[in-house]
Amino acid sequence: MRTSIFGLALLASTAFAAPAHAESDLGGGFSVSGNAALVTDYRFRGISFSDEDIAIQGGIDVAHESGFYIGTWGSSIEDSPVFGHTELDVYAGWSGEVASGLSLDVGVLGYLYPNGNVGNADYWEVYGSLSYSIGIAEITTGVAYDPSQNSIGSDDNIYVYGDVGVGIPETPITLTGHIGYTNGSLSIDNDVDYVDWSLGAEASFGMLSVGVAYVSTAVNGPLTDGTVVGTLGVSF
Repeated sequence: MRTSIFGLALLASTAFAAPAHAESDLGGGFSVSGNAALVTDYRFRGISFSDEDIAIQGGIDVAHESGFYIGTWGSSIEDSPVFGHTELDVYAGWSGEVASGLSLDVGVLGYLYPNGNVGNADYWEVYGSLSYSIGIAEITTGVAYDPSQNSIGSDDNIYVYGDVGVGIPETPITLTGHIGYTNGSLSIDNDVDYVDWSLGAEASFGMLSVGVAYVSTAVNGPLTDGTVVGTLGVSF
């Protein structure tokens, strides 16, 4: 469930909320689902990981009716000696309703860079989010914490965010908004913290989805300046 890990905060990477997965029953309470997307720029927490170029992304998830899930998600990135040309995420967690209209998602996620040739860029984090539905709107707040690791500078990092999605009645369109705050070793700002945000819209047509969003940060730079990101996605 790479798309549910940050709720609508996937806006910060692919710039819109990915389409709902079309689950296939495996029996025994298990189901499998997949997703793929073409994005004009892979933005993660406001930063371009594809050097502002097109990226190809996709993932697969296995979930149990109890709420537990495991999955993997990957994306092409800008080729470099440290990170290579591919990001591969692996994760496991639990997601479910804990009160009427209130859902919890918690788990652990590893960011892997299998093509990197210089050092070890892999790192991991724990995450949690709460989502609440109010009429046609869904509000999500969450946090992701990265403990101190050699690959991220031997210091920790925390990311907190808020998201909102508002479905327009009798249309396939959802309006989305996101704001996030990074503090720690993964910050790209000299003050060791920065803010990212985005505003967008998505339209879903069965398995297909198209989206557009404006993504930006409070940091000036070639990979952090505001840009419009388009996405074409499919779920299966």
